[in-house]
Amino acid sequence: MSSVERPARVPRTMEGGDLAPWVAAFASELGALSHTPLTIGGYTDCARHFAAWLAFNNIGLDEVSDESLNLFGKHRCRCGGYRRAMPPSGNYLSRVHRFIVFLAGRGVIAPLGEPVANPIDPLVEDYQAWLTRHRGICALTAKRHGRMVMRLLPALGGEPQAYDAGTIRTAILREAQRCLPAYTKTMTTALRGYLRFLAAIGLCRPGLEHAVPLIPHWRLSALPRYLSPDQVERLIASCDVRTGRGVRDRAILLLLARLGLRAGDILEMRFGDIDWSSGTLRVKGKGRRETRLPMPQDAGDAVLGYLDGVRPSTHCSRLFVRSIAPFDPFASSSTVSNIVALALKRAGIDNPPSRGANLLRHSAATHMLRGGATLHSVGAVLRHRSLETTTLYAKVDLNMLARVAQPWPGDATC
Repeated sequence: MSSVERPARVPRTMEGGDLAPWVAAFASELGALSHTPLTIGGYTDCARHFAAWLAFNNIGLDEVSDESLNLFGKHRCRCGGYRRAMPPSGNYLSRVHRFIVFLAGRGVIAPLGEPVANPIDPLVEDYQAWLTRHRGICALTAKRHGRMVMRLLPALGGEPQAYDAGTIRTAILREAQRCLPAYTKTMTTALRGYLRFLAAIGLCRPGLEHAVPLIPHWRLSALPRYLSPDQVERLIASCDVRTGRGVRDRAILLLLARLGLRAGDILEMRFGDIDWSSGTLRVKGKGRRETRLPMPQDAGDAVLGYLDGVRPSTHCSRLFVRSIAPFDPFASSSTVSNIVALALKRAGIDNPPSRGANLLRHSAATHMLRGGATLHSVGAVLRHRSLETTTLYAKVDLNMLARVAQPWPGDATC
């Protein structure tokens, strides 16, 4: 960048200079995304500051780059206006970065450098595609399995033909010392799938997946974590239906509580999944299996209330979107779990057994079973592939347990 003499007098105001028309265009774009005037003002103030800093330092538009943002973040401000000499905050810089990206997208400045992503082994990429195409696994899960295999590759080596039982066991046991058991167990699942994939395409000996050590895990050893019916109703009632966000969150909580949906089901739900004439909801679960579930009256009314004038106007086909601009769909399932966690806090439910979306799924299953539903019926609603998974909830069916419990022998001797 060129270094020249600075002006003798600091300007009283921050002006956009040559970039003033683009600051106005930036504001228009933010307005089209339904940002509030307050948010737009914050962004345009940051954009004008950056434009004033460029002019103050005689930096031409052809010299703007990623390094410019770094220098802007370190400068002690003498750009004009009422801003003190404190360096800009991280949030301030993120707004300036968005303005820079806007300028690059309009061809005003040169395109910014693309961030260098972590390289992924071509075989692992093929494995991820194989998981989605032939095993029915969703893209997010396939990507996670790929990341776990990449973590193991340095210990396994780059020659699948040389893999043996000793190498595989050593790689997993080494990771087990650094990771939680649950994470290590998922890693072993990813590695077994990878070894099956390699064997299927002839790159390693078949049967090596049996060399992956088992991580101790006793099925059905724990009780399901659930809320009482009273607590569930308090959770749902905690939503402030005077706000758009409250109406949306109430609809989500009702779907989770009444149908035992997973967070991913809410994330992927689309307009076409609801058949209003028959009152059913199509759910796409694990393995891309589709199921039609009856829509409960209160949940259907809540969803209709959200769609009728509360949901922001957007071209997104997903049912639930962010409540503040830009009105994008939820980024991940954790957003749905956060909605549950915030509702627990609002409802004053202290020390809940868990704080994610699965808490309402477990609660729905427990309440159905206690209400007289059979294990087969509960398994059908929860879309369990095996009845063994549903038998976990038999532990909390107190009526059934009371019928099979044996009387205490008292003082009887052996």
